[in-house]
This record gives sequence, structure tokens and C-alpha cells, in this order.
Amino acid sequence: MRRSALALLALLLAAPAFAQTKSPAPPGGVPQAVPLPGIGSFDPRAPVSMGEAPWTSIGVVQTQGGGRCTGTLIAPDRVLTAAHCLLLLRTGDFTHPRGVSFLLGYERGRFRARGSVIGYQAGPGYDPALRGPGREDWAILTLSQPIRGVALPLLDRPAAPRTPLVLGGYQQDQPEVLLADTGCRLLDLRGGLLLHDCAGTRGASGAPLLVRQGSGWAVAGIASRVAADMALGQAVAVEMVRPALP
Repeated sequence: MRRSALALLALLLAAPAFAQTKSPAPPGGVPQAVPLPGIGSFDPRAPVSMGEAPWTSIGVVQTQGGGRCTGTLIAPDRVLTAAHCLLLLRTGDFTHPRGVSFLLGYERGRFRARGSVIGYQAGPGYDPALRGPGREDWAILTLSQPIRGVALPLLDRPAAPRTPLVLGGYQQDQPEVLLADTGCRLLDLRGGLLLHDCAGTRGASGAPLLVRQGSGWAVAGIASRVAADMALGQAVAVEMVRPALP
């Protein structure tokens, strides 16, 4: 595989807020509201058409342990996601590759293609015990067989400030549909960090930050984890490995 020096880290600047769901009712009681992070009263995210670019390249990464993140097809047999999505909650270790699968074009229980993972490569400096550093929180999954879909390229250099961006992922407050903020921008580059104003919340881990490239799209970064007590998020893509394409 060839390395592509993509030193990009992004911070989601969505205001903390909470969506609500209900937990099972206690004996003799009523269901209790359980806060789930949302975006707030002003939410620029909206569901998108899974039959249109660039959403045809995105799907759900799921693990045997019940974890779900967003992944992007970057080659017929390669999927880009966040490294922490591959950790076992019980032990904090990386899960076995065969316990991971990718559902391309997922929407309300349906998907266009399913890929089984046979291996993956995480950021070389990523430490599962520390869940970081953030700049290494990426992983490229290798599928057992190529799947039909439109692969998106990785940017070969950081985008310039004020570049229009798009962030789309499967987020915790509406996990059955792909939500996207299509009207955000890159704000600044700081020490290898890419700051932007795209809206997102928990559950968007691995979601791609996308930019226009010619008549198509390219991946500028991916969403990383969110602190447990915050409705803010991060997006990261650093020292990404560019797969050797056929």
C-alpha cells in the first residue's frame, strides 16, 4: 500500500443538545426519557437519497459486539472508517476482523450490498488503551470480495480554508437513515487539525467529510469519537493509507 500524507483533523462545532427516546417502564411506572445527543433547535442535517452521489459510497460498519459506525467505500474492496469503531467495549481491544461487516447503502434495515471483513489496518500510532491519539483514529477495512459501488478517492493534500464541505453519517438520534449537513465549510488548519462548522453528533464515527473534486467527490476526513458527556464531535483523517488499487 502507498501512503498519502493526509494530515487532517476536524472539530464538529454543533451546539450541545438532546434528542429523547424512551427506556422500558419500571414496574408500576411509566417509560423514562433517556437523553440522546442531537443538534439542537437549529439542525441543518437532513436525510439524503441513497441512490445519489456521494451517498452511494457510504454505509454502516457493524461489529459482532453490536457497535455501529459509518464507513466509506474507497476501493471496491476497501472501506474507510474510524479505528475506535473496531474496539471491543468489554476489553478495549481490537475486535477480530471476521466480526466486522459493511452494509453499503443502509437505510431502515435494507442495504444494497454486504461485505465481510477479512482484515484491517488502523492508524500506525493508534493506541486502543488510550483511544488515541485522535490524529491516528482511522482504519481501512479489507473486504473478502469486491462489492459493486462507487469508490471515493482520498484527497492528496489538505483543503484550503473556506472550502465547502459535506458531512454525512448514521447518527445516534436517527440511526436508520443517513443524515447530512450539506452547507458547511472548512474554517482553519491548525497544527495538522482541520476545523470546520459541519453539524454532527454521536454515532457519526467514521462518517466522511466530503469535498467536490471535479465532477465528483473526494474524502477530506472522517468523523472520530465524541466525549461521553458532550454532544460535540470530532472528525479526523491523518496519515491515511491509500490502498494499492488494481
